[in-house]
Amino acid sequence: MRKPTLICVVGPTAIGKTSLGIKLAKELGSEIISADSRQIYKGMPIGTAAPTAEEQAEAKHHFVEFLNPDQLYSAGDFEKDVLEFLDGYFEDRDVAVLVGGSGLYVKGVVKGFDNLPADLELRKELNSILENEGLKVLQAELAELDPVHYEKMDSNNPQRVIRAIEVCLCSGKPFSKHHNEVAKDRPFNIVQIGLEAPREIINQRIEKRTDLMLESGWVEETRKLLPYRDHNSLNTVGYKEIISHLDGEMTLEEARERIVMSTRQFAKRQMTWFKKDKSITWFGFEEGEKAMEFAKSKFAE
Repeated sequence: MRKPTLICVVGPTAIGKTSLGIKLAKELGSEIISADSRQIYKGMPIGTAAPTAEEQAEAKHHFVEFLNPDQLYSAGDFEKDVLEFLDGYFEDRDVAVLVGGSGLYVKGVVKGFDNLPADLELRKELNSILENEGLKVLQAELAELDPVHYEKMDSNNPQRVIRAIEVCLCSGKPFSKHHNEVAKDRPFNIVQIGLEAPREIINQRIEKRTDLMLESGWVEETRKLLPYRDHNSLNTVGYKEIISHLDGEMTLEEARERIVMSTRQFAKRQMTWFKKDKSITWFGFEEGEKAMEFAKSKFAE
């Protein structure tokens, strides 16, 4: 019997992944798995550019807005939960579409991670250091324990820094040594397509989308999330800058400029990450039809 297929649509923020994913899902009669480490949280649809109610009516989405902002959730959790979901989903369907720009989330599903050691007491200690001494102390420790991982990770994300230190100390070897270079076998075929554009186009799209998000009520959304300001969910591009604005540390225009700049840097990191994966077939952001035909042809094989 033919294996089912998971089609992955990846690429930088604001490139049009959601739109292409919905078109594919409608064409193939499938549902969508969101691979976004911030869209998983409730109450943050504007700042995370989560699929709208209209978009979710066009194609059913999973793993969107299902956690409270004070809950921790890792790429390893996502891998486990998505594989469990697909196990049941593929019992009576033969194709699913995964859409997202969170590289670790996509990697977890497509290639898998090693089983990483955990020590909750050590994690509590590290969180205490974060609270009392600040992130810089932990960044310095991780840079010493695993300079390879530190150089390529988002070192401004405190929970990822803490988790990496935890794994280093528990296992006695660098966190980077735990990442699988050989993909785990999956009971489904995988087709990965990426959307890209020249840097100046991506920058223009980011600026336009930032303005639309601010016009849609992003500041008010952030104000309602202030009780969660110290949680990892709010330690992300956009929310940090708007919180600084609400604290009176900068004007809204200054916050907007910083959001645009930080999002551009984020998009650049996303492209660097995804370009390392040679199994992704790339298309221009305006080549949606061509990308769809490619995905459909692979599904038909």
